Amino acid sequence: MLIEIYLSDLKKQREAKQLNDPISNSDSQVAVNLASRTYAIEINPGLLNQLSNALAGFVSDDHVILVTDNNVAELYLETVVSQISEIAQRVDVIRVSPGEESKSISVCDELWQRMVDFKTDRQSVVVALGGGVVGDLAGFLAASFARGIRFIQIPTTLLAQVDSSVGGKVGVNLPGAKNMVGAFWQPELVLIDPLVLETLDEANFRAGLAEVIKYGLIMDVGFFESLEASVDLIGKRDPVALTQSIARCCKCKAAIVEEDERETSGRRAILNYGHTYGHAIEAVFGFGRFLHGEAISIGMTCAARLARELGMVQDFFVARQTELFQRMQLPVDCPAERHDELIASMKHDKKVARGELKLILPVRIGEVVVVAAPEDQLILDSLKN
Repeated sequence: MLIEIYLSDLKKQREAKQLNDPISNSDSQVAVNLASRTYAIEINPGLLNQLSNALAGFVSDDHVILVTDNNVAELYLETVVSQISEIAQRVDVIRVSPGEESKSISVCDELWQRMVDFKTDRQSVVVALGGGVVGDLAGFLAASFARGIRFIQIPTTLLAQVDSSVGGKVGVNLPGAKNMVGAFWQPELVLIDPLVLETLDEANFRAGLAEVIKYGLIMDVGFFESLEASVDLIGKRDPVALTQSIARCCKCKAAIVEEDERETSGRRAILNYGHTYGHAIEAVFGFGRFLHGEAISIGMTCAARLARELGMVQDFFVARQTELFQRMQLPVDCPAERHDELIASMKHDKKVARGELKLILPVRIGEVVVVAAPEDQLILDSLKN
């Protein structure tokens, strides 16, 4: 069995030490250093009411296409349009239905035409206001229209703030294959207001915590331990605890994206811990049965079980990971039916290379590796509760 382990050199050890350092309340900016595509992630409670200042250097006197969904629009559209209108030449709004169904080629086709109607050109700027679906969709519109126009992320869900808004992966789904059509298209700026999480429903808030925990599991044991110690504060949406956790996650992801922006070395693949299972769960059971983060927490549980069967981790690892998921009120049990369909769906994952499925599996808290998938029976066993 091939195991590709990314050993730490001195540089990575220094980075790991920095990731484990406490993040102060004043640490409100994380840089994603990508040469000419370098951009900042601004993290600041109350930022949504200060957008005109934050965006002044990016959309001044420009045409802005603001993409959002109907749920977010009811809460924040008026504020955001008012702020952007203070500095932009013109603001056109595109509203889509909430949910994964909007991440489709048919919706893109409709929105491309609306952008033509808005007289969008290469000087226009797409601004995504919403969760992961809106960010992925708006980013793909920006990447594909006129062969690429500028793009800014304003994520409003925890999952989008800590994961999908950072790193430049944008795209849409095909039937039965999530995120199969897309591009790497980095934003020019990411603006995160932790206070918007106060209006996020409990299920989506908890689902976002799966991606938060993931960063501790894949690369930052100190962060994992801090999450274990602050479950109550995070569950109560304490703004300081959330701001620090969001910044920590963004710092982790920035470090990986800087090292492997387009997944050429394989380092960035570790961000997909639990995702091969999770994407299959979403595709087989429908995108409405499980929220993305819920499917990923189940997927990470299955991946840990498989790693235990392969002798890569012990029972203690599985129990400790599972306990934190459960304390954060995340699901860990895969549905008991349609396991053969899940296996088939996993084999259509983007990480299949030359016909061989690769999985991300843990070796300890804070480290995962890329593994060639074992025989189907072992994967089937890992799906069983």
